[in-house]
Amino acid sequence: MPEGKLKNHVLTIEIGVPRQRVWEEITKTGRIQRAMVNTVLESNLVPGSKLRYYSPNMKHVFVVGEVIEVSPPRKFSHTYLFTTRREEPSLVTWELEETSGGCRVTLTHGGWTDQVKTHREVVGGWREILDALKSELERGSIPLKTRLSYGAMSSLAFLLPKTRVSEVEKAGW
Repeated sequence: MPEGKLKNHVLTIEIGVPRQRVWEEITKTGRIQRAMVNTVLESNLVPGSKLRYYSPNMKHVFVVGEVIEVSPPRKFSHTYLFTTRREEPSLVTWELEETSGGCRVTLTHGGWTDQVKTHREVVGGWREILDALKSELERGSIPLKTRLSYGAMSSLAFLLPKTRVSEVEKAGW
């Protein structure tokens, strides 16, 4: 590994629904993705196009990026940058494989240098998101502890800098 580069986070989970159903959920645009911290994905899902995850009221844009690869229903890759940070973007890749029981989801988040703080913060967050995705798709709801966690984050959203969609657009995202 080159000096200054950090190891990728690679997480895997088995979800007991067809791969197509997982694909539809992780690429759902314009509607709330409950597993993704109750955010809305906006993108036309074409390589080279912009992508952003924002709050349903559009007051906060949390993550922006650029679509790198869309190969339905097996691979979705995009850059990832928290709007509250001034860091280099990292790379998120979702890979979906059919299994006898449903779908294996492998999420890889990497491309960080040792100067990026986001690296330390996303490890637990992605595990909670994958667990919530499994619960949402298999049972139709996310776990109570996750709902409580997301509710607490939502109630404290007023502490976050308001990064509205219009501001992100002005910045070129």
